[in-house]
Amino acid sequence: MPIINRIADFHDAIKKVRQDLHQNPELQFDVQQTAGRVVAELQSYGISDITSGVGQTGVVAVIEGKSNKSGRTIGLRADMDALPLHEATDKPYASKVPGKMHACGHDGHTAMLLAAAKYLQETRNFDGRVALIFQPAEEGGGGARAMVQDGLMTRWEIDQVYGMHNWPGHQLGSFSLCSGPIMASADPITIEIEGKGCHAAKPHEGVDTIVVMAAIIQAVQTLVSRNTDPQKSLVVSLCHIKAGFTDNVIPQTGFIEGTVRTLAPDVRDMAEKRLREVVEGTAAVYGATAKLTYTRDYPVTVNHEAETQKAAKVARTIAGESNVTTDMVPSMGSEDFSFMLQERPGAFIFIGNGDSASLHHPEYDFNDELIPVGASYWVKLIESSLAV
Repeated sequence: MPIINRIADFHDAIKKVRQDLHQNPELQFDVQQTAGRVVAELQSYGISDITSGVGQTGVVAVIEGKSNKSGRTIGLRADMDALPLHEATDKPYASKVPGKMHACGHDGHTAMLLAAAKYLQETRNFDGRVALIFQPAEEGGGGARAMVQDGLMTRWEIDQVYGMHNWPGHQLGSFSLCSGPIMASADPITIEIEGKGCHAAKPHEGVDTIVVMAAIIQAVQTLVSRNTDPQKSLVVSLCHIKAGFTDNVIPQTGFIEGTVRTLAPDVRDMAEKRLREVVEGTAAVYGATAKLTYTRDYPVTVNHEAETQKAAKVARTIAGESNVTTDMVPSMGSEDFSFMLQERPGAFIFIGNGDSASLHHPEYDFNDELIPVGASYWVKLIESSLAV
């Protein structure tokens, strides 16, 4: 695998940074320590154009090429936040913070971009500028949205933007992507049901909220099986259910929480409309009422055609033709990098993490052997896009 020799030279140093970040995970926007470490590393490389506090706690650093005749700026993004999980890896660098761990590899993403930053600052073998984007709150907080709203694209005059994520179960160092939708939208929903509480021995005197909830849970799955084109994708998962407090009282109220995932705007519109009809109508059949709150959160992550082809071409120079998939099946997971791709053309790519536990699993760990691979991809993407 033709990684850049100079990056291989300082691999061990960056690996130590990654493992230190892994030991000290932070959640959502509360990543001050992580952002501070990123800034310190960038400064140690000789990078001086660094702005903190973008989108609350994000960091943007700029590296100038040997020339700037092109007048172009390309953004490279890494996420910094961890997850509210208790780590179960028993690694010597396991999380020191109970209930928090880097279970999605954002520590590795940050390390790969830091490695690329060190090399690009040393060589500056490109024509234009690189904006290094270290983002908070990818895990449910919408940190990319916050950075965009804080002027990320306009303040730094970014022309294109690229992102990368590790992918467990795929060959170590391989790459996968596709043009068009590559990751789903993610819309949280809540359903509040009100029946009529009563003694469990006299159910006829009330409206059983539990029965209503069960009917709604079953009914909403017909959105997938009977309302969605079989050649399109929709996921409706109800994951949090709460009602009642003892064994002999039929509860007055109930609560359901879940997520809706789609890959197409028309399916998203249909899902919201039909969910409301099914939820309210099913409750009414039983004499209860139900309120659906549908929040449109992360949009579909859509790769741009030209930039996807460029990313694939660069990936082939790193991993070889046979280790780059350009027609991957889109994931029903979501990514707030979607907000950046709504603002500027670019592409999101997956890099294989090898045989590891899955993302968001307490035994997951980022494979440090990926650091020089991912960093080499970033560097060659910049050098080919902004050729001197």
